[in-house]
Amino acid sequence: MALNPRITDWTGRCVWLVGASSGIGKATAELLYARGAHVVVSARNAAAVEAFEKAHEGSLAIALDATDREAMARAAERIQACFGRLDMAVYCAGHYKAMRATAFDLDEALQHDRVNYVGALHMLDAVLPVLLKQKAGHISVVSSVAGYRGLPNSLAYGPTKAALINLAQTLYLDLAAQNIGVSVINPGFVKTPLTSTNEFSMPALITPEEAAQEILAGWAAGSFEIHFPKRFTLWMKALQHLGDGLYFKAIHKATGL
Repeated sequence: MALNPRITDWTGRCVWLVGASSGIGKATAELLYARGAHVVVSARNAAAVEAFEKAHEGSLAIALDATDREAMARAAERIQACFGRLDMAVYCAGHYKAMRATAFDLDEALQHDRVNYVGALHMLDAVLPVLLKQKAGHISVVSSVAGYRGLPNSLAYGPTKAALINLAQTLYLDLAAQNIGVSVINPGFVKTPLTSTNEFSMPALITPEEAAQEILAGWAAGSFEIHFPKRFTLWMKALQHLGDGLYFKAIHKATGL
C-alpha cells in the first residue's frame, strides 16, 4: 500500500541532501543525478561536496554544519533562489561512536543528539515553510534499525535514531493531508565511514550504492518506512514484538554482551 505519492520520474526535481559527502548520502545523490534530478549536496566537508558539484554539471554544493541553524536556513533560501522550488529534502547527516553505560561520555552523547536529531530539526525549520506553501514535496530522514529497540554499544546512537523514527511518524500524521510526503529510511549495516569503526562482523553488509537503489525503490513505491536489506531488517523487526525478557535474552545470546 502506497502511503506517499509515488516518485518514479526524477527529471527536473530539486532534491536537497544534507550529509552527502560520503556513504549513503553521496551514493543517493549520485543516483538521483543520474535519474535527472537537480541535486543539492550539503555537508561539513566542503572539499567533498564541491568535488561533487564539479563532477556533476548543474548540481549545487552548499557546505554547512547541520548543527548550525542559521546556516541551514540560509541554504534553503539559496536553493529557492537557484531553483524556485524544493521537491525533496533528505536528512542523511549522522554521527556514531560505540558507547556503553560503563563508559558513559556525556559530551559524546550530546554530540550524537546535535548531529543525528537536532540537525534534522534544523532542516525541518528551513524547509517546512517552503513545502507548506507549495503544498507539495517530500521529507525523508535516514534513521536506522538501531532505533527499533535498545542495542549494546548503542547508548548514544540508538536513542537519536529512535527519535527520528518517531519524528517521521508524527510528521506523516501532520503532513499527509497537505500533500507532502514523509518517509523514514532504516538501513541495516552499510559499508560507510561510520560503520568502519565497528569491531565486529556486520551481518548482511551492503554497499552505499546498493542502499541508494533500495531508497529510490522505496520512494517509487510510495513507502513510508524504507528498510533494507530485508534478509537482516525483517529479523530486527521481528525482535520488536518479543516481550522484554525474551528480547534481552535474544540480544545477549546474539552479541555476547
